[in-house]
Amino acid sequence: MTFNHNDHYHPVLIKQIPDGARRALDVGCGTGRFARALAARGLDVDAVDPDKAVIHAATGAGVTYIHGDITTMELPAGHYDYISCLASLHHVPFDTVRKLRAALAPGGVLAVLGCYRMSAPSDYLFDLVAIPANAAMRLALIRRPAPEVDAPVKAASMTLEEIRSEAATLLPGARIRRLVFWRYLLTYQAV
Repeated sequence: MTFNHNDHYHPVLIKQIPDGARRALDVGCGTGRFARALAARGLDVDAVDPDKAVIHAATGAGVTYIHGDITTMELPAGHYDYISCLASLHHVPFDTVRKLRAALAPGGVLAVLGCYRMSAPSDYLFDLVAIPANAAMRLALIRRPAPEVDAPVKAASMTLEEIRSEAATLLPGARIRRLVFWRYLLTYQAV
């Protein structure tokens, strides 16, 4: 497999799973790589994606794959102990986090590995680290085969500051930190 920015952060996202978690939702699951990682840790996982091709290619025990649009799906209130969104939140309106927040059980965690639109000088300075690191990772994995099915790609429309501002309103207490490889990590714990 080639270097994948999102897969690189799987260990960081796994660390966000709260103790005692039993049920997880993976939003924008693609072919299910992260959903399978959650299931391997003993969670019952619902994995949703709007792309029929990636859902058809998804496999894995302990995962229920759902072809659907998270913005129109009914989610059970207070049901999930952990909800993940890996490079998928920018495909839907940001206020979709309201629905995800409502689906969290008390103490549940929403973990977003997100993409943002670069605009501030600090965004470009951060790229000075990401560009050579990205090239090195791709070279290290050059002989690995590419995945047969790729999830759709979309450019992010919100800047990191816009995301911080919206999150402050919609997810009070959420933490956001910028990551290398043009990503950010947003974590929110339900009370």
